[in-house]
Amino acid sequence: MATESVEMNGDADRNSGGETPLAGRWRRHPGPLNMNHYANKKSAAESMLDVALLMANASQLKAVLEQGPEFTFYAPLIALISISIILQVIVGILLIFIVKWNLNDESKHFKLNVLENIATGLVFIIVVINVFITAFGVQRPNRSA
Repeated sequence: MATESVEMNGDADRNSGGETPLAGRWRRHPGPLNMNHYANKKSAAESMLDVALLMANASQLKAVLEQGPEFTFYAPLIALISISIILQVIVGILLIFIVKWNLNDESKHFKLNVLENIATGLVFIIVVINVFITAFGVQRPNRSA
C-alpha cells in the first residue's frame, strides 16, 4: 500500500505523532474566553428577540384596537399586551445596563448577577403573559363585510 499524506484541519504527518493546525483567518487564538465579548453577544441576541416580540405585541395591540370594545376579550387583551410591552421595555433597559458594565471588575459581579436574574425573571413573566394573549386569540377584523 502506498504512503499517502492526509490533510484535514492541518498537516497530518503520521511520523510526527500530532497534527499541526493550519493558520487561517477563522482559527481562534488559544487563550481565555473574553467574558465581556461573550456577554455582549448574548445580550445582543436577547435584545433582537425582545425587539421581535415587541413588534409582534404591537401588531396584536393594533388588531385588538381595530376590533373595538365589542370584542369579547377586549379589555383583558389590552391589559395583557400593554403589560407585556412595558415589561419588554424594562428588560431592554436592563440589558443595556448589563452590556455597559465590565464583567472583569469583580466588584460589579453581584450587581450584574442580580440584574441578570431580574431580566430572566421578567422574560419568564413576558412569556407567560404572551401565552395568555395567544390563548385569548387576537384575530384581525374581517373587512370584507
